[in-house]
Amino acid sequence: MIKIRVQSADGIVETNTVCPGCWVDAQDVDKADMLRLEQEFGISGDLLTDIMDIDEQSRIEQEDDYILIIAGLPVWDNNNGISCFTAPLGMILFPDKIVTVCQRSSDALRDMASNRIKGFSLRSQNAFVLNMLSRAAYTFLRALKELNRNSAEIETALQKSIHNNELVQLLMLQKSLVYFTTSIKSNGLLLDKIQKQTFLRLKEDEQDLLEDVITENVQAMEMANIYSSILTGTMDAFASVISNNLNIVMKRLAIVNIILLIPTVIYSFYGMNVELPFQHNVSAVTGIIIVSLIASAVGVVLLNIKMTFKKMAFKNRMNHLAASREVSCRR
Repeated sequence: MIKIRVQSADGIVETNTVCPGCWVDAQDVDKADMLRLEQEFGISGDLLTDIMDIDEQSRIEQEDDYILIIAGLPVWDNNNGISCFTAPLGMILFPDKIVTVCQRSSDALRDMASNRIKGFSLRSQNAFVLNMLSRAAYTFLRALKELNRNSAEIETALQKSIHNNELVQLLMLQKSLVYFTTSIKSNGLLLDKIQKQTFLRLKEDEQDLLEDVITENVQAMEMANIYSSILTGTMDAFASVISNNLNIVMKRLAIVNIILLIPTVIYSFYGMNVELPFQHNVSAVTGIIIVSLIASAVGVVLLNIKMTFKKMAFKNRMNHLAASREVSCRR
């Protein structure tokens, strides 16, 4: 989908014609869009292939007719196996227009197109690039917070789970964080190159904006590393939690089997083909049932008493350790 936008008194608006100073915004690009970009806007097929490569790294290049800048953007797509990943954004700066190409639709591009950035305009190509990179860093931060919220929800469900579904979801989040970390790091290298190069000819206010963008990108990188470390530790811990939950379930099943074994043993005696006490008594069946129930109840009481003593012993050990630590701190 290709849209052409121009600067007006009301901000950035769409138009149907290509004119000097316009912004050609190509998102969710398909084969027809690539053919149009190649024929109508003079963008080579090799360049479009590079931009469509999901693993393309951020970079900046100067050619005879244009300046190419490729940066990474966070995109959401549940059909890709993971909910959030990154896609390369190609910014092609021609002398009379700006062309952006992205194989997916991103919040950063939508924010730019919907006039959500204060003071943003198409009159300066350098300012456009810096604002786009700034919005990319902001979108990364917003996506990281969303991933962190999803991780917290999955952790809550995982505390009572004995299945692997929640762990698989955490693995998908971890893969998203790996994509984020790689893309943010690549964007950081791009910003360093922009700071050192000379062909963009940044003004003083644009230099200040570039420094702000670098700071935002560094913040996004730190957050991605922190969330990735937390998620890695969480997955290791909850793998043990799932195993422990399974052990608890098996323990409860073993207790039920033991309780059911008591009446089974009693009934087995009266299933033998030998002379047994009370076998000719009319009330023998009722008596056997009552004895079985009493024996099972005694078994349940004994098991509960044993579990209670274990809990009390554990609690006493924890209180003793806490008291020892308190004494050590006072010393």
